[in-house]
Amino acid sequence: MLYLGTDHGGYKLKEQLKHMLAKAKIPFIDIGARRLDPSDDYPPIAARVARAVTRDQGNRGILLCRSGVGVAVVANKVMGVRATVAPDPWLARRARRDDNINVLALPADRLTAAASWKIIRTFLATRFRNTTRDRRRIRQIKAIEHATR
Repeated sequence: MLYLGTDHGGYKLKEQLKHMLAKAKIPFIDIGARRLDPSDDYPPIAARVARAVTRDQGNRGILLCRSGVGVAVVANKVMGVRATVAPDPWLARRARRDDNINVLALPADRLTAAASWKIIRTFLATRFRNTTRDRRRIRQIKAIEHATR
C-alpha cells in the first residue's frame, strides 16, 4: 500500500497528487492532513505515515512539506524506515535502487504537480538492486537502528 501525508505546506500538492494516483489506479491511503490548516505540524503526520509503511515490507510512503526535510527527518526516526528528499527522478531512482528507500519526501515549495508525478512514478517503478554490497549496507543501517534504540 502507498501512504500519503503532509502538513499545510504540502496540502494543495497532495490533493493534486491524489487525483493523479487515482487516475493511474494506484491504491493509496491518505493519512492527512484532511484539510488545509496553517497551524498544523508535520511531525505527527509524518510519524503516522512512517509507522504505516513499516507494517508490511511492500508498503511505501510519500510525505510532503515545504522543504521535504522535516518530514524525512521524522520518518527516519521510525525503525525500518529509510526516507529521503528526492527533488528529481534521478535521485528517486538512485535512492530506491541503491538504498531501498521506502519513504519519499517531496519539497512542495519547489515542485509542480507534474514534476512531483514524474518523481513518484520513478520511485514506485524502481526496484531495489539487491546486490551483495547493497544488502550489506542495509544490514549495517539496521544494526545502527537497533543499537540506538
